[in-house]
Amino acid sequence: MSDRYAVIGRPISHTKSPLIHGLFAQASGQCLEYGALEGELEGFEAQVLQFRNDGGLGMNITAPFKLRAFELADQRSERAQLARAANALKFEDGRIFAENFDGIGLLRDIEENLGEPLGNRRVLLLGAGGAVRGALLPFLQAGPSELVLANRDMATALTLRNELDHPRLRISRYEELEGQPFDIVVNATSASLTGELPPLPEGVLGETRLAYELAYGKGLTPFLRMAQAQGVTRLADGVGMLVEQAAEAFAWWRGVRPDTRAVIDRLTIPLE
Repeated sequence: MSDRYAVIGRPISHTKSPLIHGLFAQASGQCLEYGALEGELEGFEAQVLQFRNDGGLGMNITAPFKLRAFELADQRSERAQLARAANALKFEDGRIFAENFDGIGLLRDIEENLGEPLGNRRVLLLGAGGAVRGALLPFLQAGPSELVLANRDMATALTLRNELDHPRLRISRYEELEGQPFDIVVNATSASLTGELPPLPEGVLGETRLAYELAYGKGLTPFLRMAQAQGVTRLADGVGMLVEQAAEAFAWWRGVRPDTRAVIDRLTIPLE
């Protein structure tokens, strides 16, 4: 009988996780079964516990259950604690372990797949939601000269800065970014999901080497179009992050880190 894993979220019909983990298992010679569960808003915790009790070894967690998965865990990694959210669970020795691989997956995609190291670079993160929470610690550990977090809600941004209290982390209102050059800009706002633009001042992207859109499979989003219009030549969406965070979870569960290049190539939709 194959080892059992799954992803749980609501909605879940769009998920690529079963395909990704199936390809990982095939390429690495691992015998496992990976399914998708439609999460129940009133019964999420019971679903997770039932999956574990039925022999499941681990789960990926997607929206809107990452915070609840974090709360359900018995032991949480430093990354999960900072994000206050879990995107992966492991069931072992009667305990539930929580991890958050979103940030390290994003970092690996930018630094290794796209060849843009963060070290000594000025980096701008747009937004202050769960994805940014997960990215802050890995990004700061990569050694940027400055990491600026811009968000409409300054109270949320201040909370993040106070929790981390790192000398290279700075928060900013959008309008305060005018005239500030950045090497790498990551859009982690929900604007692209609604066809809107983050409220960046004109010209902020003029010296940017890489504009990265966390949403994936949507082609040239308004943010990427804006970056292109301001002369940014390297544009990327979040498909590489999706695959890299999945690879981190796979390695955590199985002890084998799969190669990601072929899977990223398979899932990539040209930015047009």
